[in-house]
Amino acid sequence: QVQLVESGGGLVQAGGSLRLSCAASGRTFSTYRAGWFRQAPGKEREFVATITWSSGRTYYADSVKGRFTISRDNAKNTVYLQMNSLKPEDTAVYYCAASNRVVADTSESAHAYWGQGTQVTVSS
Repeated sequence: QVQLVESGGGLVQAGGSLRLSCAASGRTFSTYRAGWFRQAPGKEREFVATITWSSGRTYYADSVKGRFTISRDNAKNTVYLQMNSLKPEDTAVYYCAASNRVVADTSESAHAYWGQGTQVTVSS
């Protein structure tokens, strides 16, 4: 099993920044990549970004490309999501997820492990 714990959410004004953290524990070696999803009120959960543990290769949703940066610290088994130039439409619960897929698969079903989520609210 892999446990994921997110932190760093909060309230920020439009144009501001936040950094989310996701600490992984347990059998992390069984996963190939970790990433972030988000779910806004009344909407389905959507993919945000993913990164591989080994090479640090990244992939982003078009909606966040150029504004969000995903990174990882293998020594701490932690994945980060730096969010800049935040918009009200970025308001959502952000979830960390881990997958053993080698190819970046943005579907929820490709991710076996999930965190509990952290709320990000962007005010206009």
